[in-house]
Amino acid sequence: MDKIVIIGGGGHAKVVISVLRKSGYDIAGYTDRENRGMILGVQYLGDDGILKEILTNNSKCSAIIGIGKIDTSELRIGLQRSVGELGFNFPVIVSPHAVVNEEVSLGDGTVVFDGVVVNSGTEIGRACIINTHSTVEHDCQIGDNVHLAPGVTLSGGVTIGNNCFIGTGANIIQCITICENCSIGAGSTVVSDITIPGIYAGNPVKRIK
Repeated sequence: MDKIVIIGGGGHAKVVISVLRKSGYDIAGYTDRENRGMILGVQYLGDDGILKEILTNNSKCSAIIGIGKIDTSELRIGLQRSVGELGFNFPVIVSPHAVVNEEVSLGDGTVVFDGVVVNSGTEIGRACIINTHSTVEHDCQIGDNVHLAPGVTLSGGVTIGNNCFIGTGANIIQCITICENCSIGAGSTVVSDITIPGIYAGNPVKRIK
């Protein structure tokens, strides 16, 4: 079994732990600024300062970000970059209960959760969260550090820029482009291109900030 350490110990880490176990990983533990105790039986290892020691003791240990994302912050990909510079690799994690079809590209550190469908011709960048029961149709282009929250639907040919957050149950119709650094509210519907970074919500969406 491949050894892996989880960076961050919040609620999102619990879902990551479940997918890692189902995918056959040996979880070494988690790092965090504070000791949150055992998380689903996974031990606290210390803060991120312990990572060099972990890699010294096990040069083949990989890592995954266990911190969620509900905005356009670059925190997740920044952590992935800094931890990667220590020598950790970030595998793609795909739940065995997800469907990822032919000719799909997934970037380092991206996690695909239970019930997801990603269809052919889609490219997804690094450090992305493709959350529970979201659907990514054919030929979509998704940048780095994007979170598709539970139940999101992207129709065919959608393009989403870096750092975006697409809220729970949002729907993006076919061939729409959303620029980087956008947050789309839960339950929203996007029916035309978004070219200005900001926060959008509604049906159809309007920029609210």
